[in-house]
Amino acid sequence: MNKFLFFIFFSFFVFHFSFSQSKYEFRGAWIATVDNIDWPSKGNYNSDSQRVEFIRILDTLKSIGINAVIAQVRPAADAFYPSPYEPWSEWLTGKQGQQPFPYYDPLQFMIDETHKRGMEFHAWCNPYRAVFKLSQSTIAAAHITRIHPEWFLNYGDTKYFDPGNKEVQQYVTAIITDIVQRYNIDGIHFDDYFYPYRIAGREFPDDASYKKYGNGLTKEDWRRSNVDSIIVMLSKTIKQQKKTCRFGISPFGVWRNNDKDPDGSATKSGQTNYDDLFADVLLWLKNGWIDYVAPQLYWEFGQRVVPYEVLLDWWGKHTYGRYCYIGLGFYKGGSNAVWRDKTLLPRQIEALRNTSNIQGIIFFSGRSIMNNLNGWSDSLRNDYFKSPVPVPPMPWIDSTKN
Repeated sequence: MNKFLFFIFFSFFVFHFSFSQSKYEFRGAWIATVDNIDWPSKGNYNSDSQRVEFIRILDTLKSIGINAVIAQVRPAADAFYPSPYEPWSEWLTGKQGQQPFPYYDPLQFMIDETHKRGMEFHAWCNPYRAVFKLSQSTIAAAHITRIHPEWFLNYGDTKYFDPGNKEVQQYVTAIITDIVQRYNIDGIHFDDYFYPYRIAGREFPDDASYKKYGNGLTKEDWRRSNVDSIIVMLSKTIKQQKKTCRFGISPFGVWRNNDKDPDGSATKSGQTNYDDLFADVLLWLKNGWIDYVAPQLYWEFGQRVVPYEVLLDWWGKHTYGRYCYIGLGFYKGGSNAVWRDKTLLPRQIEALRNTSNIQGIIFFSGRSIMNNLNGWSDSLRNDYFKSPVPVPPMPWIDSTKN
């Protein structure tokens, strides 16, 4: 009888252990470098101090249970690594084009330290932002805006690459090819800045490109085709260089409102990916051009225009076999009465874990996690991420060989 009970207990233990070990979840954190949001801290231009600071961030994230970081390495046609194409970032050294002192390669350092802790490293790049603030940014003599001024358009206080320019598409692809070739990254990650968010009463000034390349399409369809073509180009080149390198996009949280499209979400967003940013993310998922999508759902339950629960359910039903990691607004903790509710983020995590076709979470951003807003970092460490898990494998690429 004792042997029988032992066998039952042992079998249960083995089953439970195997089940728990087979559980996967992407638990990511964005580390933003633009305007020194997360790293390095503003005014910290010493390489040794920067390394200490980044290690502190990593160690904190690791202790909480984060298993992947998405670090911004190309915030505005500049680089946090020695690039043959673009100058060193002003947010790294204080002056665009000035190399780190003492010299080091921040990207290689970040990758090595991240992998040392058993975490994935995704290189986050902004595709089309070229000058962050025209009124403030320093511009190096070798910056691409000085070499090819005809490639760029000013909109508001920002300078953008013209997405309709074919040479621009080739240039951006060359940048990404270089990163994937030279660095042992786990993923390439783009955020939501394709065509810029609309400024009320002002149209993006791309008439010249449209006349040259429009080919009979409406301007809206032409703009979407421009973004589609760069996504296809990048998808192919990334997989050609490294088949297992993930390609992910973090779009604005609303693809389309259902008053414009029956496939859209029951939302009333003033701007959407499809109609305003000209990013047809669903097409990219359907065609397998991207490996994961990380919609930025930085809203609360019951939000009047874009309720979290509605969008969470909608994205879970529109993944088309690719992975979906929900972007959560950790940074909003304590910002108003709604976000002072300490149960809000935990409830959002529970909701996404109970939604089909959702494989993980990404928090914005690193500094907010370091600051333990609303005590949420403690909640992750002690409750929601208490048991470490690996990131989910992707059968469509992880079965392949480089």
